[in-house]
Order: sequence, then structure tokens, then C-alpha cells
Amino acid sequence: MRDFRWPPPPDGGPRTYGPGPSAPRSGRPTLPEPETELVTTPHGVRLERLITGTGTPTTVFAHGLASGIAVTRPMGSAVDGRKVFFQFRGHGRSDSPPGPWSYADLARDLRAVADLSGATRAVGISLGAGALTRLVADNPDRFERLVFFLPAVLDLPRPAAVKARLAALATAIEAGDVAAVADAISVEFPPTLRGTPAVWAYLRQRIDQLMRDGLAGDLASLADRHPVADLTPLHSVTARALVIACAGDEVHPVAVAERLAQALPNATLHVYDRPGVVWTDRTDLRARISGFLNAPE
Repeated sequence: MRDFRWPPPPDGGPRTYGPGPSAPRSGRPTLPEPETELVTTPHGVRLERLITGTGTPTTVFAHGLASGIAVTRPMGSAVDGRKVFFQFRGHGRSDSPPGPWSYADLARDLRAVADLSGATRAVGISLGAGALTRLVADNPDRFERLVFFLPAVLDLPRPAAVKARLAALATAIEAGDVAAVADAISVEFPPTLRGTPAVWAYLRQRIDQLMRDGLAGDLASLADRHPVADLTPLHSVTARALVIACAGDEVHPVAVAERLAQALPNATLHVYDRPGVVWTDRTDLRARISGFLNAPE
């Protein structure tokens, strides 16, 4: 594992893969992994959870595919009250019950974590946005405020190219092919930022987690599924919602975000003018999410 050399390391950055003296010495440091707990849900699936912050309100954060708590935490850095982060089934230390799985299963995971912590607000990112969509379609009055960041799929299947990317990532993780995992993840980064110290540090963190914890094979079945059969149930959602997308993001098409915002009665849509917003407009993104969630009723 120590001979990993993709992408070419920036000056002053790491020269090998894995922990050691060659760790990044510049760029934005990734957040250290805190101690988490395993909680048993009413449907019998144990999920890894982390709670930070104090007071009210309580917001639950649902991560994206092959992501997790560490990557999602920065989204809540400026959000008031308690923040609840967790790992969906098949991620991290969470259970991997027999599949195939559906978005109804993910929505059940999300609902359980929200109920156990008394969350009244929810943030869904990519895969998490799909799970949140299914949850509120089935329970339209469950939350007071909702944030959907980079929704990837709604009521129609994903494009074949996106399915191929998801399959390539799952195959690379199962094979233990570090370079192939990096290739699959690298589509998230703006080309101009690839190879920079900050991206390298983030990439290492993601790879460390995925190679340590793996990724359940049943997650691949989600590539052929979508959260809802039609948009009608979303018309009854009572919560205020913020939907965020990025122009030019093939994995998270703007059209999906537009249709989701149109289906939700109290939604606001914001579209960034380029992909990779977590790298190019991080400060604005955090302020937009926290401003929406922290605003008075």
C-alpha cells in the first residue's frame, strides 16, 4: 500500500500512500475522525452515529455514496444546535443486512436516526438526498426544514454513464485497487484542483476509510433504483426546503434539482455556475446551508 503514487503529489505533499512522515504539510487539513457509536434501530440495523453540538434545534445529516461522517461534518460546521451524523447501511461500521437494497431501506435508516435523536431538520447529500426524498414522500410532515445538496436521482433511472462510474468504484474497492478507487473518486474534483495539497489530503482520507471499512456490494444495486415512482407525494411536504445544484455536474444533473424544487411546495433552488462547489465555493456553500437552517421561523 505504501507505493501508491496517484495523483502526482504536489510540492511539499505526500510521496506515498498511507500514514507516515510524508503526510500533507500544506493545504486544508481534513477533520480528524472522532469516536463514534453504534446505535440499534427499531428495524434491527445497527448504524454508526456521531452527535456534535448542543441545544436546539437538532439536524440530521445524510451522506453520499461511498462517503460518510468525516466528509459530511463540514456541512454542519456553522449550523446551530445539535448535529447528528451517521453512516448508512453498508458504509463504515454500520451493518450490511442482506440485499438488494432500495431507497426505502435508506429512508428507513435515516428516519430511525432522526427519530432516535429528535431531529426536526435534515440535510441530504447526493445519495442522502435521495433517501431524504423518499422519507418525506412517505412522511410529508416529518421535518420542519430540509436541505437537498446535489440530488442525483428522483423518479427516473440514472444515465448509463453514471451507473458505470458507480460500478467501477464498487469493483475497485472490492479488488483493493487503490489507484482505481482514486480514479473513480477523482471525478468529484474540478480538473484545475486535482493534485493540489488540499485535494490530496481529502483523497487520502476517503481512500483510507474505504480501504479500511470497504463498501457493501449490495450498494451497487442502488444504481438501478430511484427514490420515488412519481412526484405527487412530494406535493404534500410541509417543510421549507433548500435545493442546491451545480451546473455541469453530470453525476448530479441540474434537471433533477429543478424538478425536485418544483415538486416541493415550499422550496428554493440555488444553482452554482460550475461543478465542484465544495472546492470552489466552500465558504458560500456553508453560509448558504447554515443561513437557511439558522434563520428564524
